[in-house]
Amino acid sequence: MTRRKVVIAGGAAVVGVGAAGGLAMTASADEASDATDTASATASSTAETCYKLTSETTEGPYYIDADKLRQDITEDKEGIPLTLKLKVIDSETCKPVAGAAVDVWHCDALGLYSGYESFSQGGGTAPTDAPTGEPPSGEPTGEPPSGGTGGGGGHEEPTSDTRYLRGTWKTDKKGCVTFTTIFPGWYQGRCVHIHTKVHVDGEWTDAGYEGGHACHTGQFFFEEAAVLLTEEVDPYSTSTTTRTLLTEDTIYDQSGTTGGLLKLKYNKNNIAKGVTASITMGVAPDETNDGTS
Repeated sequence: MTRRKVVIAGGAAVVGVGAAGGLAMTASADEASDATDTASATASSTAETCYKLTSETTEGPYYIDADKLRQDITEDKEGIPLTLKLKVIDSETCKPVAGAAVDVWHCDALGLYSGYESFSQGGGTAPTDAPTGEPPSGEPTGEPPSGGTGGGGGHEEPTSDTRYLRGTWKTDKKGCVTFTTIFPGWYQGRCVHIHTKVHVDGEWTDAGYEGGHACHTGQFFFEEAAVLLTEEVDPYSTSTTTRTLLTEDTIYDQSGTTGGLLKLKYNKNNIAKGVTASITMGVAPDETNDGTS
């Protein structure tokens, strides 16, 4: 079993593992959190309400294991406030996956990843999960390695000690977990997205989360209407990078929720006030999907 530790921000903390809750049959994490643990269904109706297995994607080159155990991953980064509500369920049984360790990480409003600022500014290798082809005029030169929904590409070692917009937290007894962050920006070759991993069969201790395996590696995506509105808000409006549309992205499989498309709530007249994003992920707890092969 692979040993995995998560560093706890602000000192040691005891993290409990919740017991598995009842069936989840709603379409989003915020709605699912209202479901009771006493919900019941027949085998046939359960099969109908179960979610499809959420699409697996590449881990990408900028994943950092043993990251900070926290729900608020914003640190001092400026951007539109984003509340990310996730629910993890077993895609076969529909039961919530309780006590899982969920990682999320993404770039800032100008496309920079913590720990990899030199790479994500074009000072090094282009993102491994970027599509192939000629880069837009004025962008960093160099041939990006091939991407795709299955390939993991090469992992890059961090070049700085920054860890903003990264964090890990446990799912509760209903399989839910919430993160506080900012709306991601964009960089060459990719649409706006958030990375995620779900770890199971490990142990929560005073030191963090140890052992287990990654049963899901995926990415979350945003509707174009919302992204267009962010382009008018500072600091997103200062970006000079040509943005890849959701329909052009080579990682998103265009399958909607199954492919990681988030359900968004926001004021269309003032998106700067904040966005709430939610999704239910159907995973296979007994399988290993680490996004590196």
